[in-house]
Amino acid sequence: MTRLYPVFCCFLVLTLVISSTRAEDVAKPNIVVFLVDDMGVMDTSVPFLTDENGKPKRYPLNDYYRTPAMERLAARGIRFNNFYAMSVCSPTRISIMTGQNAARHHATNWINPRNNNRGSLGPPNWNWKGLKKGDVTLPGILREAGYRTIHVGKGHFGPNGAEGSEPLNLGFDRNVGGASFGAPGSYYAEKEFGLGTRRAHHAVPHLEKYHGSDTFLTEALTIEAKVRVDQAIDEGKPFYLYMSHYAVHAPFESDPRFAKNYADSGKPKNAQAFATLIEGMDKSLGDILDHLDERNVAKNTLVIFLGDNGSDAPLGHQHEVACAAPLRGKKGAHYEGGMRVPFIAAWAADDSSNPYQQRLKIPAGALQSQVAAVQDIFPTILALHRMTPPEGHIVDGQRLQSLVTGESDKSRHQKFLMHYPHGPHRSNYFTVLRDDDWKVIYHYHPSKQSDNSHYQLFNLAKDPFESTDLSKSHPKELKHMMQQLVKLTEAHDTLYPLDKQDGGKPMKPELP
Repeated sequence: MTRLYPVFCCFLVLTLVISSTRAEDVAKPNIVVFLVDDMGVMDTSVPFLTDENGKPKRYPLNDYYRTPAMERLAARGIRFNNFYAMSVCSPTRISIMTGQNAARHHATNWINPRNNNRGSLGPPNWNWKGLKKGDVTLPGILREAGYRTIHVGKGHFGPNGAEGSEPLNLGFDRNVGGASFGAPGSYYAEKEFGLGTRRAHHAVPHLEKYHGSDTFLTEALTIEAKVRVDQAIDEGKPFYLYMSHYAVHAPFESDPRFAKNYADSGKPKNAQAFATLIEGMDKSLGDILDHLDERNVAKNTLVIFLGDNGSDAPLGHQHEVACAAPLRGKKGAHYEGGMRVPFIAAWAADDSSNPYQQRLKIPAGALQSQVAAVQDIFPTILALHRMTPPEGHIVDGQRLQSLVTGESDKSRHQKFLMHYPHGPHRSNYFTVLRDDDWKVIYHYHPSKQSDNSHYQLFNLAKDPFESTDLSKSHPKELKHMMQQLVKLTEAHDTLYPLDKQDGGKPMKPELP
């Protein structure tokens, strides 16, 4: 026995070393960011809003839309009901790429691919050219770490001719469908995705093999995404899939696969078409999840689902309660319906033995009510790998690690800053700050819509649907919120709209 003891000890030590797997010793987790264009928090059968007890509450729109794959993903993970995006698309997309608030990266408006759309009083030096080669981006960092970085769908990171118009310049190894524009020429392959129409300048590229078929754009992009994922898996590389659908952006062309589901809804034709785009997007999500299962990589794949700005459902006026009911407003607006978006985080399949799932334990079927925003995705994904951005790159986002575990995090600030120094648009020349329960809107050029006042103030805990402006009845709270707004805009090196009364000087927000 004595002579066998050293052999036994060696065997025991070797067994312990083999069995004690660390995250660093296994394949890096795959990451899917599934981004939907113009999808607000109410454009789904998954209830995100809650009742007075914090429980999910269904509203009529939840019963209109059909999103079973979203329901499946939400059942596997956690959804956020106070998740914010910028109220238009390019600012959000660049925030996801950089981890910065739009007030800092200065791409504060959607990027018109052909003309500088700053507006007559917008800041002349806003970042119309968007991202460029050499900028720090999430896919760029992941590519350096050995990832295959895959862009499928809408880009909209820069205008025609600019470096940002081509995702391959921004850290992606593969690009299918990404270009300078934000809306497709057409969703129909019969129309060559726009090439054979008056909107040929918005024809979705790289999909010529589908031209003339009956393949809907959403389906074509899904097929191409699965092909690129297969290539990465077959080559033994972890992948970052940025699945960025053109759906559900206008033009509101009906997806024939789902049209019958809404024919008797009583809603207008465009609203029915919008609903088919939602359901087609959801089928894509389900197909991607099925494919991860089939390729046996679901247990090592983190899926993050979100919209890029509030709803653009063709159901009503942008400042009223219709398209995002019961929330007020829609895409482009400074109300909650313009900025609140769905967000779900989940491992594609549960595996308690996976060291990365042990590092990021996401509870099934959970709901998180703390405030979070699009710039938080960048540091969250880097933290999963214990990576940091290059020195000198400012990150405004906060890690979501504590929130996605379902815990509350009292150390985390509850602020969201939305800055839009442009016009004409649905809401012009404004800055919004949400700070915990309170929300202030500052109008640089007051309009009839804001009762010709610079200020609107809401308590979202007591008035979640922004029906009562408290700016006159709560002067102390208004002053406090405006002090915070001024402080944050200055800290972000914000660019301001111009003062039409004072020779075009930058017009900074003023305290009441």
